Amino acid sequence: MDVTTPVDSELAVKQWYRLRETLLDLGHTVHELTPEPGLPDMVYAANGAFVVDGTSYGARFRHRQRAAEAESHRAFYEAYGWRHVSPTETNEGEGDFAYLPDAYGGLILAGYGFRTSAAAHAEAQEVLGRPVVSLRLVDPRFYHLDTALAALDDRTVVYFPEAFSPASQQVLAQLFPDAIRADEADAVAFGLNLVSDGRHVVLNSEATGMAAKVAAAGYLPVPVELSELKKGGGSVKCCVAELRP
Repeated sequence: MDVTTPVDSELAVKQWYRLRETLLDLGHTVHELTPEPGLPDMVYAANGAFVVDGTSYGARFRHRQRAAEAESHRAFYEAYGWRHVSPTETNEGEGDFAYLPDAYGGLILAGYGFRTSAAAHAEAQEVLGRPVVSLRLVDPRFYHLDTALAALDDRTVVYFPEAFSPASQQVLAQLFPDAIRADEADAVAFGLNLVSDGRHVVLNSEATGMAAKVAAAGYLPVPVELSELKKGGGSVKCCVAELRP
Protein backbone atom coordinates (compact mmCIF):
# COMPACT_ATOMS: atom_id res chain seq x y z
CA MET A 1 0.00 0.00 0.00
CA ASP A 2 3.07 2.24 0.17
CA VAL A 3 3.53 3.38 -3.42
CA THR A 4 7.22 4.07 -2.79
CA THR A 5 7.83 0.36 -2.14
CA PRO A 6 8.60 -1.47 -5.38
CA VAL A 7 6.68 -4.63 -6.25
CA ASP A 8 8.13 -7.47 -8.30
CA SER A 9 5.16 -8.04 -10.62
CA GLU A 10 6.50 -11.30 -12.03
CA LEU A 11 7.02 -12.72 -8.56
CA ALA A 12 3.57 -11.51 -7.48
CA VAL A 13 1.96 -13.48 -10.31
CA LYS A 14 4.00 -16.56 -9.44
CA GLN A 15 2.92 -16.30 -5.80
CA TRP A 16 -0.72 -15.97 -6.82
CA TYR A 17 -0.47 -19.10 -8.95
CA ARG A 18 1.16 -20.93 -6.07
CA LEU A 19 -1.77 -19.99 -3.83
CA ARG A 20 -4.16 -21.27 -6.49
CA GLU A 21 -2.23 -24.53 -6.80
CA THR A 22 -2.21 -24.96 -3.04
CA LEU A 23 -6.00 -24.70 -2.86
CA LEU A 24 -6.40 -27.15 -5.75
CA ASP A 25 -3.96 -29.59 -4.13
CA LEU A 26 -6.12 -29.51 -0.99
CA GLY A 27 -9.08 -30.63 -3.08
CA HIS A 28 -10.91 -27.34 -3.49
CA THR A 29 -12.53 -26.01 -6.65
CA VAL A 30 -11.14 -22.65 -7.77
CA HIS A 31 -13.00 -20.25 -10.06
CA GLU A 32 -11.01 -17.36 -11.49
CA LEU A 33 -12.33 -13.82 -11.74
CA THR A 34 -11.35 -12.36 -15.11
CA PRO A 35 -9.02 -9.39 -14.56
CA GLU A 36 -9.94 -5.98 -15.97
CA PRO A 37 -7.35 -3.48 -17.26
CA GLY A 38 -6.76 -0.62 -14.84
CA LEU A 39 -8.09 -2.51 -11.82
CA PRO A 40 -4.99 -4.06 -10.19
CA ASP A 41 -6.72 -4.54 -6.82
CA MET A 42 -9.06 -7.14 -8.34
CA VAL A 43 -6.48 -9.68 -7.19
CA TYR A 44 -8.00 -9.13 -3.73
CA ALA A 45 -11.16 -10.95 -4.79
CA ALA A 46 -12.64 -11.28 -1.31
CA ASN A 47 -13.67 -7.63 -1.33
CA GLY A 48 -16.17 -7.87 -4.19
CA ALA A 49 -19.08 -9.58 -2.40
CA PHE A 50 -20.11 -11.71 0.57
CA VAL A 51 -21.95 -14.97 -0.10
CA VAL A 52 -24.28 -16.95 2.17
CA ASP A 53 -26.59 -19.77 1.02
CA GLY A 54 -26.34 -18.91 -2.65
CA THR A 55 -27.00 -15.19 -2.26
CA SER A 56 -24.21 -12.69 -2.87
CA TYR A 57 -24.40 -9.33 -1.15
CA GLY A 58 -22.37 -7.07 -3.42
CA ALA A 59 -19.72 -4.51 -2.60
CA ARG A 60 -19.81 -0.74 -2.73
CA PHE A 61 -16.18 0.30 -2.39
CA ARG A 62 -15.16 3.25 -0.27
CA HIS A 63 -12.38 4.42 -2.62
CA ARG A 64 -13.14 5.39 -6.21
CA GLN A 65 -10.05 3.50 -7.48
CA ARG A 66 -11.83 0.23 -6.75
CA ALA A 67 -15.44 1.20 -7.49
CA ALA A 68 -15.53 -0.44 -10.93
CA GLU A 69 -14.62 -3.82 -9.46
CA ALA A 70 -18.15 -4.23 -8.11
CA GLU A 71 -19.61 -4.67 -11.60
CA SER A 72 -17.15 -7.45 -12.46
CA HIS A 73 -18.10 -9.33 -9.33
CA ARG A 74 -21.81 -8.90 -10.02
CA ALA A 75 -21.34 -10.32 -13.53
CA PHE A 76 -19.36 -13.26 -12.15
CA TYR A 77 -22.02 -14.30 -9.64
CA GLU A 78 -24.89 -13.84 -12.04
CA ALA A 79 -23.07 -15.89 -14.71
CA TYR A 80 -23.00 -18.80 -12.26
CA GLY A 81 -26.70 -18.41 -11.50
CA TRP A 82 -26.32 -16.94 -8.03
CA ARG A 83 -28.77 -14.42 -6.64
CA HIS A 84 -26.89 -11.13 -6.44
CA VAL A 85 -28.04 -8.08 -4.49
CA SER A 86 -26.35 -4.76 -5.18
CA PRO A 87 -25.93 -2.70 -2.00
CA THR A 88 -26.89 0.85 -1.21
CA GLU A 89 -24.46 1.04 1.73
CA THR A 90 -20.66 1.21 1.61
CA ASN A 91 -19.04 -2.17 2.22
CA GLU A 92 -16.06 -4.15 0.98
CA GLY A 93 -17.48 -7.62 0.83
CA GLU A 94 -15.92 -10.51 2.64
CA GLY A 95 -13.11 -8.24 3.71
CA ASP A 96 -15.44 -7.08 6.47
CA PHE A 97 -17.81 -10.04 6.85
CA ALA A 98 -17.23 -13.56 8.22
CA TYR A 99 -19.79 -16.36 8.43
CA LEU A 100 -19.99 -19.15 11.00
CA PRO A 101 -22.89 -21.46 10.02
CA ASP A 102 -22.76 -23.58 13.18
CA ALA A 103 -22.35 -20.75 15.69
CA TYR A 104 -25.64 -19.74 17.29
CA GLY A 105 -27.60 -21.18 14.39
CA GLY A 106 -25.68 -19.22 11.76
CA LEU A 107 -23.90 -16.00 12.66
CA ILE A 108 -22.31 -13.22 10.62
CA LEU A 109 -19.50 -11.19 12.17
CA ALA A 110 -19.07 -7.78 10.54
CA GLY A 111 -16.39 -5.14 10.90
CA TYR A 112 -16.71 -1.37 10.55
CA GLY A 113 -14.65 1.72 11.22
CA PHE A 114 -12.46 2.06 8.13
CA ARG A 115 -13.81 0.57 4.87
CA THR A 116 -17.34 -0.66 5.63
CA SER A 117 -20.14 1.40 7.16
CA ALA A 118 -22.11 0.15 10.14
CA ALA A 119 -25.28 0.73 8.10
CA ALA A 120 -24.15 -2.00 5.71
CA HIS A 121 -24.42 -4.53 8.53
CA ALA A 122 -28.17 -3.96 8.82
CA GLU A 123 -28.50 -4.14 5.04
CA ALA A 124 -26.56 -7.42 4.90
CA GLN A 125 -28.77 -8.88 7.62
CA GLU A 126 -31.89 -8.08 5.60
CA VAL A 127 -30.41 -9.47 2.38
CA LEU A 128 -28.91 -12.64 3.84
CA GLY A 129 -31.38 -13.43 6.62
CA ARG A 130 -28.74 -14.12 9.25
CA PRO A 131 -28.05 -12.23 12.47
CA VAL A 132 -25.13 -9.82 12.14
CA VAL A 133 -22.86 -8.86 15.03
CA SER A 134 -21.16 -5.50 14.49
CA LEU A 135 -17.53 -5.19 15.59
CA ARG A 136 -15.73 -1.87 15.60
CA LEU A 137 -12.16 -1.85 14.26
CA VAL A 138 -9.98 0.83 15.87
CA ASP A 139 -6.42 0.24 14.60
CA PRO A 140 -5.84 1.57 11.05
CA ARG A 141 -3.28 -1.17 10.42
CA PHE A 142 -6.20 -3.61 10.51
CA TYR A 143 -8.67 -1.82 8.27
CA HIS A 144 -10.70 -4.89 7.29
CA LEU A 145 -12.15 -7.54 9.58
CA ASP A 146 -10.20 -10.21 7.69
CA THR A 147 -6.92 -8.72 8.87
CA ALA A 148 -7.96 -9.08 12.52
CA LEU A 149 -10.28 -12.11 12.70
CA ALA A 150 -10.76 -15.39 10.86
CA ALA A 151 -13.07 -18.40 11.00
CA LEU A 152 -11.12 -21.63 11.49
CA ASP A 153 -14.19 -23.82 11.11
CA ASP A 154 -17.96 -23.40 11.22
CA ARG A 155 -17.99 -22.25 14.83
CA THR A 156 -14.43 -21.32 15.86
CA VAL A 157 -12.60 -18.03 15.39
CA VAL A 158 -9.13 -16.64 15.90
CA TYR A 159 -8.71 -12.91 16.43
CA PHE A 160 -6.38 -10.13 17.60
CA PRO A 161 -8.24 -8.41 20.46
CA GLU A 162 -6.48 -5.05 20.32
CA ALA A 163 -7.67 -4.45 16.75
CA PHE A 164 -11.18 -3.98 18.18
CA SER A 165 -12.82 -1.45 20.49
CA PRO A 166 -13.10 -2.47 24.17
CA ALA A 167 -16.83 -3.11 23.79
CA SER A 168 -16.28 -5.27 20.68
CA GLN A 169 -13.61 -7.21 22.56
CA GLN A 170 -16.17 -7.95 25.27
CA VAL A 171 -18.68 -9.14 22.67
CA LEU A 172 -16.15 -11.48 21.08
CA ALA A 173 -15.08 -12.84 24.48
CA GLN A 174 -18.71 -13.58 25.36
CA LEU A 175 -19.60 -15.17 22.02
CA PHE A 176 -16.36 -17.14 21.61
CA PRO A 177 -14.83 -17.89 25.01
CA ASP A 178 -12.69 -20.66 23.50
CA ALA A 179 -11.35 -18.60 20.59
CA ILE A 180 -7.66 -18.56 19.75
CA ARG A 181 -6.22 -15.14 20.55
CA ALA A 182 -3.52 -13.82 18.27
CA ASP A 183 -0.82 -11.37 19.28
CA GLU A 184 0.40 -8.25 17.49
CA ALA A 185 3.20 -10.09 15.69
CA ASP A 186 0.67 -12.56 14.25
CA ALA A 187 -1.57 -9.75 13.02
CA VAL A 188 1.19 -7.59 11.55
CA ALA A 189 2.43 -10.61 9.57
CA PHE A 190 -1.09 -10.94 8.11
CA GLY A 191 -1.39 -14.24 9.96
CA LEU A 192 -5.12 -13.71 10.46
CA ASN A 193 -5.70 -13.14 6.77
CA LEU A 194 -6.13 -16.87 6.25
CA VAL A 195 -8.43 -19.43 4.65
CA SER A 196 -9.45 -22.57 6.49
CA ASP A 197 -11.51 -25.58 5.42
CA GLY A 198 -11.88 -26.73 9.01
CA ARG A 199 -8.76 -28.87 8.83
CA HIS A 200 -6.16 -27.12 6.67
CA VAL A 201 -5.31 -23.49 7.43
CA VAL A 202 -3.70 -21.73 4.49
CA LEU A 203 -1.80 -18.69 5.74
CA ASN A 204 1.08 -16.34 5.01
CA SER A 205 4.44 -18.06 5.45
CA GLU A 206 5.74 -15.06 7.43
CA ALA A 207 3.18 -15.76 10.16
CA THR A 208 5.13 -18.50 11.92
CA GLY A 209 3.66 -17.69 15.33
CA MET A 210 0.12 -17.96 14.00
CA ALA A 211 0.98 -21.26 12.32
CA ALA A 212 2.16 -22.61 15.65
CA LYS A 213 -1.03 -21.49 17.40
CA VAL A 214 -3.39 -23.15 14.92
CA ALA A 215 -1.27 -26.31 14.95
CA ALA A 216 -1.51 -26.43 18.74
CA ALA A 217 -5.29 -26.17 18.40
CA GLY A 218 -5.37 -29.25 16.15
CA TYR A 219 -5.41 -27.67 12.68
CA LEU A 220 -2.87 -28.26 9.94
CA PRO A 221 -1.11 -25.04 8.87
CA VAL A 222 -0.28 -24.69 5.17
CA PRO A 223 2.13 -21.76 4.70
CA VAL A 224 2.20 -19.89 1.38
CA GLU A 225 4.69 -17.18 0.43
CA LEU A 226 2.84 -13.99 -0.55
CA SER A 227 5.41 -11.29 0.10
CA GLU A 228 4.56 -9.25 -3.00
CA LEU A 229 0.80 -9.36 -2.51
CA LYS A 230 1.29 -8.37 1.13
CA LYS A 231 2.81 -5.10 -0.10
CA GLY A 232 -0.59 -4.27 -1.56
CA GLY A 233 -2.24 -4.78 1.80
CA GLY A 234 -3.49 -8.34 1.42
CA SER A 235 -2.63 -11.96 1.89
CA VAL A 236 -4.34 -15.34 1.54
CA LYS A 237 -7.87 -14.38 2.55
CA CYS A 238 -7.88 -11.14 0.55
CA CYS A 239 -7.22 -13.18 -2.59
CA VAL A 240 -9.98 -15.71 -1.96
CA ALA A 241 -13.73 -15.12 -2.10
CA GLU A 242 -15.41 -18.12 -0.49
CA LEU A 243 -18.49 -19.43 -2.31
CA ARG A 244 -21.23 -20.80 -0.08
CA PRO A 245 -24.02 -22.44 -2.14
